[in-house]
Amino acid sequence: MKPTAESPIATSVHPSPNHGERTGGPVDLLILHYTGMESAAAALQRLANPVAEVSAHYVVLEDGRVVQMVPEGRRAWHAGRASWAGIGDVNARSLGIEIVNGGHVDGLPPYPDAQIAAVIALCGDLARRWSLAPQRVLAHSDIAPERKKDPGEHFPWDRLAREGIGHWVPPAPIRDGRFFAQGDAGPPIEALQAMFALYGYDLPVTGTFDARMGAVVTAFQRHFRQARVDGVADASTITTLRDLIAALPGR
Repeated sequence: MKPTAESPIATSVHPSPNHGERTGGPVDLLILHYTGMESAAAALQRLANPVAEVSAHYVVLEDGRVVQMVPEGRRAWHAGRASWAGIGDVNARSLGIEIVNGGHVDGLPPYPDAQIAAVIALCGDLARRWSLAPQRVLAHSDIAPERKKDPGEHFPWDRLAREGIGHWVPPAPIRDGRFFAQGDAGPPIEALQAMFALYGYDLPVTGTFDARMGAVVTAFQRHFRQARVDGVADASTITTLRDLIAALPGR
């Protein structure tokens, strides 16, 4: 019997064997990735290869077609070593969407309009059916900032936000002024680390701007302040973070 997709947005099913039982709490995260491979065919093949031990619930092709690979109720292997808001096993608590795109190794090609429209429709369907909060729709780079860059600084998070997908505020303008960078230390760094941790990033409050903090700042910029991605916590970055925290539900 031909398998049927769970989401009405999906156009086909290409089953992957790479999944397991869910444990550890409710499904409350949606993680967006790019494939970072040369073609959709190569990505689908890898995501279904038991040797690769990677998978995702859905794959969105460049032309807007959506392929389901793992049942939504199963734990797909898309996040790897990752953490968000105290959740260490992100795979157990998340749905994963791979978006076909060559990524940074291919010069960050633009995402076609048809593909982004499909991503918006799929995210909207999953968010409704799984009651996912907007602030729980995240980039792979948000949950694994020291390892991952996807879906990259060209991904149109603002366009998704206009359609009710994800958490977003207009980025604060870039301007001259005080900034913090690797090697800085003291109470201002402690306060900034606490802000990132409050939003959900896995960042200990040490008072020292180290490489790990630099990776978090870079990941934040890739998602929320894309005009300049340099790992430097300037006024624009800090103000945008403050505004996002203020815009969280219940605050």
